[in-house]
Amino acid sequence: MSGFAIGAKIRNLRIKNRLTQEELANRSELSKGFISQLESEQTSPSIATLMDILECLGTNIRDFFNDAKDEKIVFTKDDYFVKVDEAAGTSITWVVPNCQKNDMEPIILELAPGACTEEDDPHSGEEFGYVLSGRIRIHIGDAKYKAKSGESFYFSPDKLHYLENIGSGLAKVLWISTPPSF
Repeated sequence: MSGFAIGAKIRNLRIKNRLTQEELANRSELSKGFISQLESEQTSPSIATLMDILECLGTNIRDFFNDAKDEKIVFTKDDYFVKVDEAAGTSITWVVPNCQKNDMEPIILELAPGACTEEDDPHSGEEFGYVLSGRIRIHIGDAKYKAKSGESFYFSPDKLHYLENIGSGLAKVLWISTPPSF
């Protein structure tokens, strides 16, 4: 590892992720002093500690030490991650893997007739959706809005919110949330 500025690289990742030393320390269960010493190359982390820090920064050891990291631009079905909840009648497909480290998170949501997403608590950010097929109702606080195939929705998620399939067939929605929350 000599010759490789671990601390400087961690500092750059922390700044890129808009975290203070204290926030990174809290997330990785370390002291702010340790993070400061690490970034100024006054100490070195154990492999386990480095792995914990990198996880908090949305990366891993392989990518951290690979300066020639290729940024993936196009994703195929082989990259997708699907979560099916048959009891709830929902399916979520993450069409861009590892979005928790990005500013937005796109998914394809499928709702069986009468199915609803889980209620999402108020949070900062924005929500955008495009109805690919079917008819849905968007619940935002006490307000309700309908959207059908070919229509879109956009709102600030500052109230409890969820989607409901109000049609007789499968509803399919491209839903993008910022920051990632799915």
